[in-house]
Amino acid sequence: MSMFKQFGDMAKMVKAAPGLIDQANTLAAQSEAYRAQMDAQAVHAMTAQAAPGNLEPIAGVDLDRYARIVKGIAAYGYDETKLPLVAGLFGVDPSSWVEAQAGWGARIQADRGVGRRFNEIYAAV
Repeated sequence: MSMFKQFGDMAKMVKAAPGLIDQANTLAAQSEAYRAQMDAQAVHAMTAQAAPGNLEPIAGVDLDRYARIVKGIAAYGYDETKLPLVAGLFGVDPSSWVEAQAGWGARIQADRGVGRRFNEIYAAV
C-alpha cells in the first residue's frame, strides 16, 4: 500500500510542478528587477551632483569646514555636546554654528549631491 501512496504523492507533485516553477520564475524576475533598481539608485547616489547654490556657505561655514568640525568630535568620543567647542576652534561663533549645523544637516538630507560631497570630505579629513 505504501508504494501506491508514494506513486500518488509523486503524481500530485508532478502536477503541481509547473505552477511551482512559474512561481519561482516570477520571484526570480521580481528579485532581479529590485536588484536593478537598487543598483541604479546606488549609481545615482555615487555620481549625484549638488543642485546649484547648495554648496554655498551657511552662516559663513562652508561644507569643508562643517565636515571638519563634525569629524572633530571624534577626539571627544563623538560627544555631540562638544560640537560648539570644536566649532569655536575652527573660528565659528555659537550662533553661526547653530545655523550652519541645521542648514547643512537639511541640505545633506535633501540633496544627494551635497551628501555625497560631505561624505568625500569627511572621509578625507
